[in-house]
Amino acid sequence: MAVVPLDPETDTRTFSEVIEDIGARDEPKLYLSELIHGFGERGFGAMLLFFGLVSVVIGAVPGTTTVLGAPILLIAIQLVFRRDQLWMPSWILKRSIDRATYRNAIGKIMKPLRKVERLSRPRLSIMSSDASEMLIGLACIVLCLILMLPITGGNLFPSLIVAAFGFGLMQRDGAIIIAGWVGTAGFGVFVWLAWELISRVVLATWTWATSLF
Repeated sequence: MAVVPLDPETDTRTFSEVIEDIGARDEPKLYLSELIHGFGERGFGAMLLFFGLVSVVIGAVPGTTTVLGAPILLIAIQLVFRRDQLWMPSWILKRSIDRATYRNAIGKIMKPLRKVERLSRPRLSIMSSDASEMLIGLACIVLCLILMLPITGGNLFPSLIVAAFGFGLMQRDGAIIIAGWVGTAGFGVFVWLAWELISRVVLATWTWATSLF
């Protein structure tokens, strides 16, 4: 188990610059500890954003959402309990990916990410208050549990919402956080409607089947 040291010096760089600099290093393996340390004091929001975006890009690969969901869940729980420093078990920190694969993945999101960064700024501070962070943590726990379910394509919207919350927290941009809540509400309505439809179909099928006997 380990508390991840945070480096405040990295806070002068944008998120896109940090992930690009990490990808440009020579070492063939990229360890999770290197990622978390690179994001400095923005660790909570930055890691939610990072894992959310990676899940969007590679979440279609079977099994990846479960692997990516574990650190998201840990980060969300720590938001709820208001930890000052981001903590990760040592076995997660020692996990690594090929740096070339990482560069290819971030290359797919770099252009839109930079556009959003240029438009983003600190605003609506109440949306990134301590109480708001706790609520975001609770929402991310629920989204993460859905994300980890073995549902084809079911990772897209939860991943995007987690990424939006992470970006909003990192930038202290209340407008982005509001967008995350709107997405959460919309996704909740979609899940409820889908459940209603499925339950009615199952009930009708069961009623029809039992009537045959």
